Amino acid sequence: MKKEEIEKIIFSILKQIAPDTEPSELALDENIKETLGIDSFDFLQFIITLDEKLNREIPEQDYGKITTMSSLINYLTQNMK
Repeated sequence: MKKEEIEKIIFSILKQIAPDTEPSELALDENIKETLGIDSFDFLQFIITLDEKLNREIPEQDYGKITTMSSLINYLTQNMK
């Protein structure tokens, strides 16, 4: 899956979780939870939905590695092979 496709899926899910925000305007180094004002439960819902859409599972121990758009996209592109 291409980086652009992954980004589109991420933005779509984040828009569902935080409808009053514009996820596509997140800077690559901004913290997703803090910038969009989502809590831990919403972030967990984001990860679960992302797992379902990408047909893969992000292990719970890796959640801390995916706090920014950059780290999330890098993680997914490296682990989608």
